[in-house]
Amino acid sequence: MAGTTGTLFGSPVNPLGTAYRLGVVRRSLVVFALTAAVIAMAASLAGCSSSGSGNDGGAEPASTPEDTVPPAETASPAREPGISQDRVLFGQSAAFSGPAQELGRNMRLGIEAAFHEVNQRGGVHGRRLDLVSRDDAYEPEAAIANTLHLIDQEGVFALIGAVGTPTSRSATPVASDAGVPYIAPFTGAAFLRDSQWQNVINLRASYYQETEEMVARLVGDLGAERIAVMYQDDSFGRAGYRGVRGALERRGMEPVSIGVYPRNTTAVKSGLLDLQRGDPQAVILVGAYQPVAALIAWAKKLDVDAVFMTVSFVGSNALAKELGAAGPGVFVTQVVPFPLDEEVPIVSAYHRALSAYEPDAVPGFVSLEGYLAGRLAIKGLDNCGSEVSRACFLDGVRNAGVIDIEGFELRYGADDNQGSDAVFLTVIGQDGQYRPASTLLDVGP
Repeated sequence: MAGTTGTLFGSPVNPLGTAYRLGVVRRSLVVFALTAAVIAMAASLAGCSSSGSGNDGGAEPASTPEDTVPPAETASPAREPGISQDRVLFGQSAAFSGPAQELGRNMRLGIEAAFHEVNQRGGVHGRRLDLVSRDDAYEPEAAIANTLHLIDQEGVFALIGAVGTPTSRSATPVASDAGVPYIAPFTGAAFLRDSQWQNVINLRASYYQETEEMVARLVGDLGAERIAVMYQDDSFGRAGYRGVRGALERRGMEPVSIGVYPRNTTAVKSGLLDLQRGDPQAVILVGAYQPVAALIAWAKKLDVDAVFMTVSFVGSNALAKELGAAGPGVFVTQVVPFPLDEEVPIVSAYHRALSAYEPDAVPGFVSLEGYLAGRLAIKGLDNCGSEVSRACFLDGVRNAGVIDIEGFELRYGADDNQGSDAVFLTVIGQDGQYRPASTLLDVGP
């Protein structure tokens, strides 16, 4: 990471201990699969005289859009999983249901728009790019199961566009144990930026960089002295909270009040009462769009006179929609350019790709990040030429120096797996739409 903002504050989970536990899980899954296969074969032999008469009353479960992909192709023995003569298969575990579902859906939309764009041009060195996505509902246990399935059953080449810190904390050791690239997770958690994770490639700026920008703006632009923090009670929320606390401590300050709420709920009222005790001038929120919107709406009903700011993970478009009339004046830090500014080359390219893939889709920050993730994956494959391997892919990104995606520059290094340090400030206007902001005084119409 550029400058001094790349300091590593977090530490990774223990990959060796986790790998051992996951090895036990894998072996159990193999035994289960073999047992099921034997039972299925026995049933088939027993009913062979009546084959062609349909199933025996056991209907196949209906597939969901997240589970529907082209049939897996047999890879050449000389190639790694997920690579065939004419295809590269990527996998994604993300939230497609629950309170964070818009994040997963839009990350997938952006990735698929990038893949569709390159596939229309013949793919990468003659190989089309496909994505198989599975719903983890923003729950760590489901993320583990999905990641094992994508690696062991689907045979993906790499994982891309995971959503969330708690889910990534659970899934990363699985991918690391299998040597599978873990590309552009939608999280700014510090532990993913530790150089120990040789298979992880981050796209976005970290939560420490976002929260440093927030505190710097609040103190510098507004002269705020009483800053409170409300966070989701899990590894994501605590990562953001540590970022806020660190930024305040560097200025000889501390939070005037702290509120927490449980993940995947909108149970924020008790946390709001805790925040009110400090009579804050500003509240930094670290959470997903539904609970963040609920807290801001309740705070405004109770006449809490504070500036509200939240990090990019919130899901900006979904937040504005949830907030409605309570939205104007809410600030959100972003890690990608403004998605409506088509004068920016990468944004113009994103609009063309999105329109070609899904004409009715509304451009937004999350799907733009997904599009950038897809473009990064394409760059990594292109750098390998026709002989693609996971090692080549990872080395090609890490050692590329500057990766220029139509003006959006990513810089990696041997001990730096984060490409962008950029943080942008946006605000919801009176019309309910986002616009770029220069300072916190720039509320505008």
